[in-house]
Amino acid sequence: MSYRVTFVCTGNICRSPMAEAVFRRHVDEEGLDVEVDSSGTGGWHAGDRADSRTFAALRRAGYPSAHVARQFEPGWFGRYDLIIALDEGHLSDLRGMAPDGEAAARVRLLREFDPSAGADLDVPDPYYGGRADFDHVLELVEAAVPGLLDEVRAALKDR
Repeated sequence: MSYRVTFVCTGNICRSPMAEAVFRRHVDEEGLDVEVDSSGTGGWHAGDRADSRTFAALRRAGYPSAHVARQFEPGWFGRYDLIIALDEGHLSDLRGMAPDGEAAARVRLLREFDPSAGADLDVPDPYYGGRADFDHVLELVEAAVPGLLDEVRAALKDR
């Protein structure tokens, strides 16, 4: 059975689709048995494509993406080995909907996997910004992915 990772932000149109695309490419390149997807804590954009600026930032960096937004459902906790929140608000929301402590412990912040992140572990929401904000989010995601890959490789060895 595949190891399953999901990324969660607010509306699933900016940050989490970026993280999904970046992480998916890395696990595919390594041939890891990992399923990757994403969703949002809210359903405002469910069924919509990712923000055009998200697609543009991903394209500029060479990442493919064909994303459609969806909302995270409390019943999904059993589906995932890791649920990666993009900021403290998402972390709190997700842990609040977790059915038990074990499920809540599977919710982690993306930037905790970046050793250079310091104390600020939030990936800022670029929605009200411009190109530079989306590019900055992509840089933060890319910085955290190696540490997340290490975590997933270790978990796969323990299976």
